[in-house]
Amino acid sequence: MQQPVIEEGSAAYEPSVRSYDDLFPALPESTTLNQSNNTMGQWGNNKMRVGSSVITQVFRLDNKLILPLGLDLVIPRVCWVSAGLYGICVTNINSSRSQGAVAVGAGVPFEERKLDGSQKFGEGESNHICANIMKETGAHIEISHGKDQSLTFLVTGKQNEVLEARRKILIHFQTQASKQISIPKEHHKWILGKKGDRLRELEKTTATKILVPPMNDTSELLTITGTKEGIEKAEHEIRVTSDQQSKKASERLNIPKHFHPFIVGPHNRNLAILIEETGARINVPPPSVMKDEIFIAGDKDGVSAAKAKIEEIYKNMEKKSTTVSVEVPKSQHKYVIGPKGQTIAEILETTGVSVEMPQSDSATGTITLRGPHEKLGLALSVVYEKANSVRSSDVDAPSWIHKYIIGRKGANIKEITQNLTKVHVEFTDKEDKIKIEGPPEEVEKAQEHIEAMARDLISRMSFLEMHVDPKLFKHIIGKSGANINKLKDEYNVVINIDESGLVRIEGNTNDVTQTQVELEQRIFKLENEKEKDVIIEQRHYRNIIGTKGDKIKEIRDKFNQVQIYFPGPGDRNDIVKVRGPKEDVDKCARHLEKLVKELNESSYQIDVPIYKQFHKFIIGKGGVNIRKIREETETKIDLPAEGDKNDVITITGKRENVEEAREKIRKIQDELENIVSEEITIPPKFYNSLIGTKGKLIHSIMEECGNVSIKFPTADSKSDKVTIRGPKEDVDRARKQLLDLANERQLASYTAEVRAKAQHHKFLIGKNGANIKKIRDSTGARIVFPSNADEDREVILIIGKKEAVEEAKAALEATIKDIDNIIEGEMQVEPRHHKHFVARRGEVLHKIADECGGVMISFPRPGVESDRVVLKGPKECIEAAKIRINEIILDLESMVTIECFIPQKHHRTVMGAKGHKVQGITSDFDVQIKFPDRDNQEEYTSHEQVNGDVNAEPVRYCDVIRVTGKAENCQKAKQALFDLVPITISVNVPSTYIVP
Repeated sequence: MQQPVIEEGSAAYEPSVRSYDDLFPALPESTTLNQSNNTMGQWGNNKMRVGSSVITQVFRLDNKLILPLGLDLVIPRVCWVSAGLYGICVTNINSSRSQGAVAVGAGVPFEERKLDGSQKFGEGESNHICANIMKETGAHIEISHGKDQSLTFLVTGKQNEVLEARRKILIHFQTQASKQISIPKEHHKWILGKKGDRLRELEKTTATKILVPPMNDTSELLTITGTKEGIEKAEHEIRVTSDQQSKKASERLNIPKHFHPFIVGPHNRNLAILIEETGARINVPPPSVMKDEIFIAGDKDGVSAAKAKIEEIYKNMEKKSTTVSVEVPKSQHKYVIGPKGQTIAEILETTGVSVEMPQSDSATGTITLRGPHEKLGLALSVVYEKANSVRSSDVDAPSWIHKYIIGRKGANIKEITQNLTKVHVEFTDKEDKIKIEGPPEEVEKAQEHIEAMARDLISRMSFLEMHVDPKLFKHIIGKSGANINKLKDEYNVVINIDESGLVRIEGNTNDVTQTQVELEQRIFKLENEKEKDVIIEQRHYRNIIGTKGDKIKEIRDKFNQVQIYFPGPGDRNDIVKVRGPKEDVDKCARHLEKLVKELNESSYQIDVPIYKQFHKFIIGKGGVNIRKIREETETKIDLPAEGDKNDVITITGKRENVEEAREKIRKIQDELENIVSEEITIPPKFYNSLIGTKGKLIHSIMEECGNVSIKFPTADSKSDKVTIRGPKEDVDRARKQLLDLANERQLASYTAEVRAKAQHHKFLIGKNGANIKKIRDSTGARIVFPSNADEDREVILIIGKKEAVEEAKAALEATIKDIDNIIEGEMQVEPRHHKHFVARRGEVLHKIADECGGVMISFPRPGVESDRVVLKGPKECIEAAKIRINEIILDLESMVTIECFIPQKHHRTVMGAKGHKVQGITSDFDVQIKFPDRDNQEEYTSHEQVNGDVNAEPVRYCDVIRVTGKAENCQKAKQALFDLVPITISVNVPSTYIVP
């Protein structure tokens, strides 16, 4: 910045550069300052370090120095007071600003201040102006008020923000001046810059406002408004830019287009040399641009030299060059031009003659040669040579046979062109032509071969198009293209199917005709087909499909014109689709419906509640009773497992057979025990209360009283008799409870609910209901647990008087809290037993967990030699699980495997239909029965007598049936198997009794 000129030695003289000691004279240290508080912070010996990452600038305005911050200075805090004496504001930049901030100082002397009517800064409009500037620019402004009434501003932020804030500060707080300068009009665009960017940057850095006249204004005056220093700096920068542009020049030369090649030279060499020698930029229009103008720009001297050289070349060639024209077929022009114009450049280089080609859209084939007269003959011969070096020819061939000429992976065309290396063959789908280019002799040979191949293909091949309903496409194509591929392979044709319904067949004429006939037959058949839905429950799919699909295969073979589609594994619907000829579809659908009807009839199922104590009598010794019922009624009868508390026997089969089996089983129960039926009188108005929500109350009474049967009369019978059926003792207990509950005062009772995990209910109930009975007896409240049919299996209902219900609820909640406390326990199980528990994805462990309240059981991983088993869950659950595991171990240790020798020819009879006989034995005696492999015919060495027959035939491995279970059960099962073996007895009958 320019400074006022002050004579050295005068009182106002100050050196242009001051030392640090001059700017910050040391102050005496004071312990008082160190110990006292100040608004600027705690005084002490700490030093403020202005990091070098802060970019700073120095501004000097009318001899007022603005501190150059960010020069990595260590300034003691005690020096801040000194800084204040000089009108300088210092702040800790590092502690309050982000990395990369810019701190700029701007000072305003008192004599240049714009006063707002206030003697103190911060009053009047000043504070609002600073706040607005910070808001508009994003910069941070700190101000110091000097004793001489001058202002010093410290502006911190990003570089653009700081410069803009500084400009606005000087505009608002310092008196402004204005100056006009004259700059040539053609230089204004360089001052403005692209989109005015350069002018805006200059205004920021100089804190001025610069007005440039618009483009349509002929004025050359620029107006600069700002501080004196800013105006001077802006003027200097503008004049520097103008001076630089004054040294530049440009020229536009009008040189006829046909002389441009001589100026540019072959391969642009002349132009490159000219640019290098003169330093000017020379723009010659490319051949495709029909302009005569050549533009030169750069320094005046370079432009002048380039202009003189270009004009010299032009005048010289204009004097000595002549032209000659030659007609060349348009198709051969490209060979004269060459790739990327290389051939024309070579002709210019070797002969000095320019070859002028007609425009690509011109119909004429005239080529003009321009150059020295003595060189035109040589250039003309070169042009003829190049034009005739390549011949172009066309072969007429329908586009659809192009692919056959090319061959698979180009095999046919490669065979033709393998010895004609310079020939180029082009096939176009849109034209019925094949284009051949290359040396004349090679083109002739290639054309001959291709024409011969085309004639042969046209004589023996044809194509045919037919329209098909698009909805039939999937059936014509087949799964994964099976149907269409079969046709292609069988007739060796190409078949293309378009989305619009167009089918195109290509190949030998006879093959195309046969393929058409085949397709038309299929289409006719498909158009006469129908699709029918057969509703079949998914539970029947296995029986209809059969093992490995053998049964459905029989149905498909029987109706071989029909396709049967079952829903996919993830598709949960009962619709089986049958498609094929209408008549066959109807027959197949009727067959399936009949099959489903039979399956429904044979899969009728009912549950028969039989008191648990009578199950063993229904089974009979060695399973004789249950086996007899099964055989007589041809039903499947499933009894609950030995440890299962469920007393329901499930019977499956035809409806009439199931009902017959049920009566036989009930008859056994009635004969074994005095089952009684008793009727009690209860007013119908109490029925709903007795039954309870979803029958919960009545079911709890039935379960508690030995699963007696309680039947209420129907609403339309108008009866008040409730029937109770079961063993006499259980009936008496149920009758007493029902009559007690029928008491009107008791029915108008209070109810409450308690929630507990379903797996914990058995521990709340206790063994044989001991725990729940204890609570019931002590409180008088009835506790109803949810059944398996309930949606919410965690809700326990308490019914009774309010006091009794509250007491029972508290007792249950206390027990539930104890059960919910999870602990960890462990036990020892010999590794030889581990496999039994973890087999079949831990089936046994899952069952134990379900029985024992969801306890978590962890056995050692395979390969780890350890007998430690970890259990996690409520204490009661863990103890119950331990007991159950020990019971299973005892059973495992008591298990044996015995062998039963039955000739293989009887195995099918022993198994029964679908294995129902042997399933009954396994269920009756809780054993596992394994039949041998039928293919193993080797003799089996045994020390036992087979069925007590010393003279029995040798035993083979395929005759040995193995039974595993408890010893006594295995023997019973073995005997049951022997009982199923058919016996053949020979009886001698006198001939007199034989009827001829």
